[in-house]
Amino acid sequence: MAAARLRTGLRRKSLLPLFETCRLRDILFFSSSVNAAAAVGGTISPDPHFMVEYLVNSCGFSSSEAAKFSKPLVHLRSTKNPDAVLNFMRSQGFDGAGIRKLISGDPRYLCYNVEKNLAPKFQFLRDLGLSESDVVDVIRNNEEILCRNVHRFLVPKLEIWESLMGSRELVLKHLKKSRRFFFSSAEKTLYPNLKFLRDECGIPEERVSVVLRSCPQLISLKPESLRALVVRADELGMPRQSRMFMWTLYVFHNVSKERFEAKVELMRSFGWSESEFSSAVRKNPNFLSMSLDMLRRKVVFFINIVGYTPSFIASQPTILLYSLQKRVIPRFHVTEMLKSKGLWTGQCKFTSIIVFSDTKFMETFVLPHKENVPELLDILRAAGTCKGNDTFHLASEDEKGLS
Repeated sequence: MAAARLRTGLRRKSLLPLFETCRLRDILFFSSSVNAAAAVGGTISPDPHFMVEYLVNSCGFSSSEAAKFSKPLVHLRSTKNPDAVLNFMRSQGFDGAGIRKLISGDPRYLCYNVEKNLAPKFQFLRDLGLSESDVVDVIRNNEEILCRNVHRFLVPKLEIWESLMGSRELVLKHLKKSRRFFFSSAEKTLYPNLKFLRDECGIPEERVSVVLRSCPQLISLKPESLRALVVRADELGMPRQSRMFMWTLYVFHNVSKERFEAKVELMRSFGWSESEFSSAVRKNPNFLSMSLDMLRRKVVFFINIVGYTPSFIASQPTILLYSLQKRVIPRFHVTEMLKSKGLWTGQCKFTSIIVFSDTKFMETFVLPHKENVPELLDILRAAGTCKGNDTFHLASEDEKGLS
């Protein structure tokens, strides 16, 4: 069974011996004795609504936001613990926006004991080798870490994901960028999804692993949600044996049915048939991740400027993935200038030129002619892809066009 094999593969490491006795205590910080609170500092108020003003003045919330987020804090009569929490978060690198995001997610963080509840989580992440800014990113994206016991929950969860993804570095990379995948239940979500993809869909484990390492969110979906994505891929005619099947699931996870249909209509307006659209998606579904506007601009350029037919574009959907401004347009202008001066016969297809490495493009089309045709470098500099005479950088995709 997948679950048994994965459990067997878990590496049991004593990551944090210092935290063996660490427990998450969701308790009130304050004493009912006003004199005791006064002795240790902090503002004391008999007004049960004083936390509204505190959230405005100390965190920068608006009055309406503060009124909303103060509701779980009506029991507080002192700012001693909230002050300690805010001072600690600032000392760890959180700015005002980060603190507001944290508190708006759960205002009760202001009631946590810094030494017992918060500091161990930060130390746990630092002991994994994360920098201060990395720790801030991880907690901003996964604030639930602050609610979990280090030794009983965080360490075992790290070990599970480390065994699934093959390295701790990959787990930490996704923790810094992604939300919530780390907290998916192994028994209710991860193992059932793996079993479904392997046993019912017939997808080899190594193929699942390749996508899992890049997109752990996919395997973290609720089983019913993952099954719904498989249905969408089946309806498109994507063979489950195809190497693109898992990537199609990932794209569908990020592209709603409404956005999908909008792209169908857009490409139909350019002349794509239903079969051409399905064929293009089966060859490379990633073009569906682009915004409508970026997809439209790329297709218009290839049709009106380069001279490709819609059917040809459908047969070569990968050309739609490259940056229009930083790769496609400047390379097209370079080759057109060379042709106009009789320095290039045009024997190499432009679809091949688009996918050339930066070095190969420079060595083939730019450097041999930079003395006689200095305008080539001007074209690349204007696109922001050329610095100096011999340094060349091109983006592999247009980040602004992806959504």
